[in-house]
Amino acid sequence: MIKKFTIVITLIILAGCGFAPIYSVKNNNSFSIEQINFSGERILNNFLKINLIRYKNSSDKKFFIDVDSKYEKNILTKDKTGKVTNYELLAEVTFLLRSNNKKFKFSEKKIVKNLDDNFKQSQQERSVKQTFATSLVNKLISELSIIQ
Repeated sequence: MIKKFTIVITLIILAGCGFAPIYSVKNNNSFSIEQINFSGERILNNFLKINLIRYKNSSDKKFFIDVDSKYEKNILTKDKTGKVTNYELLAEVTFLLRSNNKKFKFSEKKIVKNLDDNFKQSQQERSVKQTFATSLVNKLISELSIIQ
């Protein structure tokens, strides 16, 4: 009974304190990303485009961006038979703001195990690219917020 009471009290306190997740409102910026030109790795660029398109709104501060992406899948380790056991996935993206020629270069890397099933391996790699794109766009948005 006491546990239920403390949980109820805690919920009432948290509900009234104005708590909100940090990233709950992503489009509360006073800038807009208007035009984006992509070059480099196609799948990573598609995920970047999906994440950047939500920052297109009508604002006075407009950014025109060139995106150059590179993606590598490097062999890290092999077993005794020469079969690959671990890969390093590396994404490197350069964002160039055309209005003031500022460059932002970000990279992400992750070590993944080799899977026997090629389909599962490609799905895992695609998921990692999607995660990379989200992280890289968040880094860019934080830099653009400072520029204002």
